[in-house]
Amino acid sequence: MAQKCFFCCFLVLAGLSTTIFIWFLVQPFPTVIKSEYWMYFYEYEPVYRKNFTFTLREHVKCEDRNPFVVILVFSRLSEVKARQAIRSTWGSNRTWWGQEVVTFFLVGRGTEAEDRTTLSIVEDESHSYGDIIRQDFLDTYGNLTLKTIMAFQWASEFCSNTKYIMKADSDVFINTGNLVRFLLSLSSTENLITGFPFLDNKPQRGPSEKVHISYEEYPFNVYPPYCTGLGYVVSIKLALRIYETMGQIKPFKFEDVYVGLCLQKLRVKVYVPEDTELFFLDKIKFNICKYRHLIAVHGLSSSEIIKFWQNLNKYFMFVCK
Repeated sequence: MAQKCFFCCFLVLAGLSTTIFIWFLVQPFPTVIKSEYWMYFYEYEPVYRKNFTFTLREHVKCEDRNPFVVILVFSRLSEVKARQAIRSTWGSNRTWWGQEVVTFFLVGRGTEAEDRTTLSIVEDESHSYGDIIRQDFLDTYGNLTLKTIMAFQWASEFCSNTKYIMKADSDVFINTGNLVRFLLSLSSTENLITGFPFLDNKPQRGPSEKVHISYEEYPFNVYPPYCTGLGYVVSIKLALRIYETMGQIKPFKFEDVYVGLCLQKLRVKVYVPEDTELFFLDKIKFNICKYRHLIAVHGLSSSEIIKFWQNLNKYFMFVCK
């Protein structure tokens, strides 16, 4: 009897395996374009140009000052503590090595369900500090590409007299003095874009919703070279070219890869600094010498940004070996 039961189970499993195998064979395989035909995303006319209204703008216009670097921080409406931490630390208006660095915060509009108090706080911040730039699109993670287009649009239309723009996340610590010093040391900057580079990053086809991309959305087996969105620096001349190209490149769900698609169309390479200790994708513990040397580090809380900035100034006379 036991042998008979075992044989029956074996037949059932064998039949099930055969059915699954046949089903797998008849399924259409996703098309993967082996050659990087980047024109897949490109249109010859600017059909992707969106005309969102700027509903809040900076108080002191860029054309009325002469900034060397303008840092555009991507912020959510609710991130009040993060904005205050940045304002009181690395984002305060300062002159480094004779060059002015200015910081603004980019936000979208909130949903009807969001607390009206939060919306009021942002408008109060704009009145008090004059550093909020807002455009009329829904401020969600899925709309980060719209916020990126907004950043390049604002720079192109209202701040083309700066020399560089830097995109940064709200949980990034920036050593603004070292940023300026690094940029002053470069010999050629007309087509500069630099940061933490991804040069051969592959799409994630797994189950993770945040980084998953389907073959229909992206049929290639590798992304073009790009700088991760934690913080990257772009010369204004290149920023103007990128914004023009954005009207012809189909918006893509990952904002940093989207900029990479524009760079590929423009045939501009990401500049990879020889010094690998300048941009950090993940948080690193505070070390006076490391933080004095770096440009940007990602993943810090508001309290850490304040604490690390205070320590950086407190131990200013410390000699690193």
